[in-house]
Amino acid sequence: MRKSLMVAAVLIFLLFFLPWLWGEEIQRAETEEPDGGSTALPETEEVPATVYDSARTLRVKIGDTVQEMDLETYLRGVVRAEMPASFELEALKAQAIAARTYTYYKMENGPSANHPDADACDDITCCQAYKSEADAAVDWGMSTAVYENKIRRAVAETDGEVVLYEGAPVLAVFHSSSAGATQNVEDVWQSSLPYLQSVDSPEGADAVPNYHSKVSFTLTDFKERFIAQYPTANLSGSPSNWFTNIQQTETGAVLSLEVGGVSVSGTQLRTLLGLRSTTFTIDFTDTEVIFSVTGYGHGVGMSQYGANVLAEEGATCQEILEHYYTGATVELYQDDGA
Repeated sequence: MRKSLMVAAVLIFLLFFLPWLWGEEIQRAETEEPDGGSTALPETEEVPATVYDSARTLRVKIGDTVQEMDLETYLRGVVRAEMPASFELEALKAQAIAARTYTYYKMENGPSANHPDADACDDITCCQAYKSEADAAVDWGMSTAVYENKIRRAVAETDGEVVLYEGAPVLAVFHSSSAGATQNVEDVWQSSLPYLQSVDSPEGADAVPNYHSKVSFTLTDFKERFIAQYPTANLSGSPSNWFTNIQQTETGAVLSLEVGGVSVSGTQLRTLLGLRSTTFTIDFTDTEVIFSVTGYGHGVGMSQYGANVLAEEGATCQEILEHYYTGATVELYQDDGA
């Protein structure tokens, strides 16, 4: 009888206590490095917290009204407005990251004089375009559900990701399409940045609507427009003598030229005449001045149609962005508490 009681006690011990001891050993093994050191970070080391989109509140000036919204909502509106929703998902994701980066860049560099009471606005001459879900639905029609889902995926699947150069968000500007290559920022805005340098861009006439365009002016109309802005210009005689000393990049973008003896940049002339880009040639007739233009936009940073072509070829959003922003990397945005 005594022997039976001892056997029963041993069995009870094995059944209830041995698994507990074994579990303790496993738990200790899982929390130790092979050399016996703990995986826990030293108490004195502070790890920056990732700021995800839904946790960041922005003040956005839409029209004349400042609205509060989270960054996720704002980015959806920007991507709806800035890139065709029919584009490849990886291109839309690249757009979402560029838009997020541009927003953080603007916020880190102080409020804009155009909207000191807001972090961003919907004016493309100052910030980025913005389109609400309801307004986009009017444009998308029967494709609304599919397109809205793509926009939401593009923002959600890149949550918190930005383009960084030396640890800081870049000035992530973008444009519609390039003429074979993007432009050096200093050739457009006269301020050099190492990550905004010319790179090849693969889009062409087969991928971009209105890739080639023409704008014509009567001789009288051109004279009036130009002299109103540059009154010292001499536009007498044949128009073949008006345009001289044209300086271009290797891909044909006009850096500068003289018009009637007045020196202007390609960007200044593009703005004055409403040309789609600075990649243009000039022809004449007895009655007209004709500008033949390639591409659309200022040409700096990411080409949106180029991004879509790269996505079609299998490039990821990270590869697209690191191609267009020289020397930059795509990483999670870190808030160091500063």
